[in-house]
Amino acid sequence: MATILAFHAHPDDEVLLTGGTLARAAADGHRVVIVVATDGLMGATPEGEAPRLGELRASAAVLGVARVVHLGYADSGHGPVLHPDPPDRTRFARADTEEAAERLADILRAEGVQLLLSYDARGGYGHRDHVKVHQVGKRAAELAGVSRVLEATMPRDVVDRLVRLVRLLRIPFRYDADALRSAYSPRAAITHRIDVRRFARQKQAALAAHRSEVSGTGRLAPVMRLLIRLPTPVFGWLLGREWFVESRAGTSAN
Repeated sequence: MATILAFHAHPDDEVLLTGGTLARAAADGHRVVIVVATDGLMGATPEGEAPRLGELRASAAVLGVARVVHLGYADSGHGPVLHPDPPDRTRFARADTEEAAERLADILRAEGVQLLLSYDARGGYGHRDHVKVHQVGKRAAELAGVSRVLEATMPRDVVDRLVRLVRLLRIPFRYDADALRSAYSPRAAITHRIDVRRFARQKQAALAAHRSEVSGTGRLAPVMRLLIRLPTPVFGWLLGREWFVESRAGTSAN
């Protein structure tokens, strides 16, 4: 059995991009580890564990994940302005790539990881923390000698259909639809499409574990609220496939 490590930017990303794949891997007997770069907070860490990390652990338990690790960084936020660091840690986008990669490589070595799940070169839709995950993940794999890296993504035509559906249902959606058409990956670049429909119930429950995001005012909150209320077969029809690009040294998707 292999050890698989999924490296993500924020709590909840693990469900949206790889939740079904992680549940499937755990069900097949593999050891699954999640490392999250940030705790999802913009300000100082509250006393005790950051709430969103607690939600991540609840989500991971639903998916069958064996271990969750926070790499130690703060959320870098959306928008053109990168805010100053909070007093107790560095924003991930501002972190030294080599230092962050060394932190991740230490975990890869300790766990004996055979497969790293990361993000495509665009960081999906371009969030600065997601782009940093790609950069740090790629370097960490080199440092730790992990030869297999699958970069989570989506085909652009699928993204376009989902955006059209959200607009048709009149769900508030604060993303630039035109920009999304050139985000993620062209279908020709996809190397792995994983059918995770039989894990739709787990994926939906794991998403619901992120209560603060589901009930909050974030850009994706209205969509998340709809998703957790859908009948499970419908949820599986919408989010029952996950896509990856196998990373090769010196190459990236256009």
